[in-house]
Amino acid sequence: MNESAITVRYAKAFFAVALERDVISELKDDMEMVMNLCRNSDEFLVFLKSPVIKISEKMRLFNIIFKERVNELTLNFFRLILQNKREIFLPEISRNILTLIRQEKGIKSVVLTTAVPVDDTVTKKISAVLERELKGKVELTSRIRPDIIGGIILRIDDRQYDASVSMQLNKIKQKLLAAQL
Repeated sequence: MNESAITVRYAKAFFAVALERDVISELKDDMEMVMNLCRNSDEFLVFLKSPVIKISEKMRLFNIIFKERVNELTLNFFRLILQNKREIFLPEISRNILTLIRQEKGIKSVVLTTAVPVDDTVTKKISAVLERELKGKVELTSRIRPDIIGGIILRIDDRQYDASVSMQLNKIKQKLLAAQL
């Protein structure tokens, strides 16, 4: 079975149960924690992908890691994933679940990329402007990429607006190359 189909099926099924039981907010917190763990801990990813560690040991460790931190429904979902030997898909399943939650709640996912860190007051102003323009709630994430030199790159869901200095320089370069021909 296709990896994407697997992750989407698990995400949709779990989302449907959480929606039915009205625990979407807890589910969102749980999945954000898993995503942060996957992003920030290479050891956790190695643990998930390891074929050497037995499923029973993975379940025991999942209980230690998550028992006091996540909703019981989420913990049971993790057990199901482990029993079905789908733990390597957990980061992608979590990402898909968060996407479904954002769609359900009408939340737009926005990534602001800058060359240098942006002050919190500026980030709040950008978030407020985006919420007003998009007529909905916005989850703003900031990223730093010095290679863009200056300006910003704004990614809203699947659209990207690139107002970076490096993009402007590339455009000028392309015009100069086209003019030489």
